[in-house]
Amino acid sequence: MTRPGHGTLLDLARLFLKLGTLGFGGPAAHIAMMEDEVVRRCGWLSRERFLDLVGATNLIPGPNSTEMAIHVGNERAGWRGLIVAGVCFIAPAVLIVLACAWAYTRYGTLPAAEGLLRGVKPVIIAIVLQALWGLGRTATRMRLLALVGLLSLAAVAAGVHDLAVILGAGALVALVAWARLGAGRGRSNGILALPLGAAALASTATGVAPFGLAPLFLTFLKIGSVLFGSGYVLLAFLRADLVVRHGWLTESQLLDAIAVGQVTPGPVFTTATFVGYVLGGLGGAAVATIGIFLPAFVFVALSGPLVPWIRRSPVAGAFLDGVNVASIALMAAVVAQLARAAIVDPWTATIAAVSAVLLLRFRASPAWLVPAAGLLGLVLPR
Repeated sequence: MTRPGHGTLLDLARLFLKLGTLGFGGPAAHIAMMEDEVVRRCGWLSRERFLDLVGATNLIPGPNSTEMAIHVGNERAGWRGLIVAGVCFIAPAVLIVLACAWAYTRYGTLPAAEGLLRGVKPVIIAIVLQALWGLGRTATRMRLLALVGLLSLAAVAAGVHDLAVILGAGALVALVAWARLGAGRGRSNGILALPLGAAALASTATGVAPFGLAPLFLTFLKIGSVLFGSGYVLLAFLRADLVVRHGWLTESQLLDAIAVGQVTPGPVFTTATFVGYVLGGLGGAAVATIGIFLPAFVFVALSGPLVPWIRRSPVAGAFLDGVNVASIALMAAVVAQLARAAIVDPWTATIAAVSAVLLLRFRASPAWLVPAAGLLGLVLPR
């Protein structure tokens, strides 16, 4: 690990402010962009180490891409880097969502973003495909892992829950490793205690309460502590707590909040910023944002030291290999879904194809591909 230093922290801040500003497309795209910067361009982590951290983020609740940023910061510069990388990745999206929330409460409408996203989405597909190519070759270095990856992809396509696929793949590979050792001496995987402990927190859900900043904070703290899965899972949690249980939002307001989280860059969990502002102004935005993201910092700080131990243990390391290959399968499933929504006409197909060539053949940087495609999307004929 690099020793914490002023220059190191500045490098982390610059990188994750950039990624937080350009990070359209959800966790799969964010992780792909991080892999391009952290592994290919900066050389801060090996591809194997990066994959281990991807696997670790899938075993704990919270926003995966934010947790990856926190992990990278921790690897690069200890606890200072952990805080700097996480905050800098989140901050641009929070500011953009705040602007959207201000416009929404003032004018009752959302800023138009269809043209911008029309150009950006095909580039995101190419970025994720580039990452899948590199990470997939590393993750499937053995026939068993390639087979488990295919089984994981089939399970995701069949509708099996993401967490079940991840844990199932890890358990299968660990069982094979345990059988090969022949003595059953594999130690338990300590990192599994984190999701189990987080799930237990669900029983501490806040009950019906009048609106206030403290209940708002506790509601989002609970969501950030127990939520596994995609933005659609976040929608279900928000609806259960904010619409059904507390009655703080209407169905229409909730859908508008989710839409803002989807069309702005950075982690979709900044939906909490929008909701908090609509309900309680700047104070509400602050407590909702802190509440939903705080568990990610805590879980990464707790789980990070376990990753090297897991890798050293034959059985636990095999479990992590299975988790890694299942994580790649999840990314592949996501990019297939995104491609159907992103490539809708010859223009978007051309943008995706040209972006793929520029990324894979000429190693172009997503830092200029994403904004260039966004501008192109604004002027393309409908």
